[in-house]
Amino acid sequence: MTTPLRKDAARNWDRIVSVARALVDQGEPLQLNDVARRAGLGVGTVYRHFATPEALLETVATPCLEALAAHGEQALADGDPRRALEGFLLHTVEAQVSDASLAPVTAAPADTLPRTTELKASLRAAGTALLDRAREAGAVRADLTPADLVPLMCGIAHAVHVHGGTPTERIDTARRYLATVLGGLRAAPANA
Repeated sequence: MTTPLRKDAARNWDRIVSVARALVDQGEPLQLNDVARRAGLGVGTVYRHFATPEALLETVATPCLEALAAHGEQALADGDPRRALEGFLLHTVEAQVSDASLAPVTAAPADTLPRTTELKASLRAAGTALLDRAREAGAVRADLTPADLVPLMCGIAHAVHVHGGTPTERIDTARRYLATVLGGLRAAPANA
């Protein structure tokens, strides 16, 4: 159990995370000294809250990871294996193209915060369970493995970023690309 922050410390924490969020959204690297300057805080204050830029980036990504983990849990409760997997993948790819903090955090070889490790494990478990259910139901190709899903989703996100456009256009493009990939993942009819 963590101790609640004093009001001034909580305001500083919020300010630091807000500045970091803006920098990430602009494609700027997180440097704690720069975050401190932009937040109007002392460098020591920023370092007291976040020992490394990676810890700050993971904190910025946490709401997105939590939303995806919650959606994974909801998808697992869906009785239709194909719809559940496709919905989970749709939420995942939409998050990848709309939240710039997600890709570097999920691609990092090691996590700084235990919460990040927990959330990433939850996402992997949900994706694996959803894929297993869809395979067992004959809704997707039998040779599709959990290890295939991450590169496929990353490939879509990369293609969307190359394509560019407004945030709304990027989401629409991601949905279109995902629909194409999902069409290729479906199991062939037995009489084919």
